[in-house]
Amino acid sequence: MALLKNLNSKAKTDGNSGFGTNANSYGGRFVNKNGTANIEKRGMHLLQRISWYHTMIEMPNWKFMLILFSFYIIINFIFAIIYYAIGIEHLDGINASGSFLTQFGQAYFFSAQTFTTVGYGHISPTGFLTSALSAAEALIGLLSFAIATGLFFGRFSKPTAFLKFSHHALISPYGENKGLMIRLVPFKNTNFTDATAKVTLGMSIEENGQKTNKFYNLELELDRINALSLSWTLVHPITENSPLYNFTEEDFKRTQGEILVFITTFDDMYSNTVAARTSYTFNEIIYGAKFSTMYNRSKDNTKTILHLDKLNQYDTTNF
Repeated sequence: MALLKNLNSKAKTDGNSGFGTNANSYGGRFVNKNGTANIEKRGMHLLQRISWYHTMIEMPNWKFMLILFSFYIIINFIFAIIYYAIGIEHLDGINASGSFLTQFGQAYFFSAQTFTTVGYGHISPTGFLTSALSAAEALIGLLSFAIATGLFFGRFSKPTAFLKFSHHALISPYGENKGLMIRLVPFKNTNFTDATAKVTLGMSIEENGQKTNKFYNLELELDRINALSLSWTLVHPITENSPLYNFTEEDFKRTQGEILVFITTFDDMYSNTVAARTSYTFNEIIYGAKFSTMYNRSKDNTKTILHLDKLNQYDTTNF
């Protein structure tokens, strides 16, 4: 294989990757673009292998709000059906001579008022069954809103690394040689300090007739900075000690490999350390390109302007 021929024997392997070495048992990439592990867990019941709290905290805002509103509408619809089944005559204040839709609508809004413990007083339950049902609904409503409040607080207070990574990694000119370059930028009004980066190369290679996953720690020109205020370009110099030494553009196209990026930094707002991860497969690496500058001074020369929309911009070049 061309991979075996060009793989640098001086490169040191990384045995602390946390990923399996059996290439035949591993499918797809190691880490998804959003930083999550590309793992699907099976062998246990769904309720045993899913943390609903983590699921609700991590899901997108639109899906979280959709679930809350759907739950609110559906549970009130269910209680309205039960109230109607018990009998509209047990809800004092509902016009018994109205149509079915009118009566059911009034039962639904009575359920909503009971669930939220608003209780306008226009409609009131009479009889044991209706009163017991409304009391149970009020309790369920209190517990539901307590859970929703906790989830809202958890989502807002969860320490998050508001960092964006470039869509592609680049092989760019670096001094007299080449370098692997990855760019990231903070995109919220946060203050990051003591940022640390680690980049690992994972490749599927053949040794003694068997495919195996090998991991190499890629040394960076700078793996730690005091403040992360502007964009940060991670640079791995491709020297004779690099596992990518002598790799050509064709090698990147033919080889199954992945660059894993791990960032940790301290967020002053949360007073906590936050982390971000991503990965680049070899087909997401642009050979012979260089990132465009993302920032410049303001016209009055009093501020530095960081252009977030230029994160993925690069210029093609020739070695």
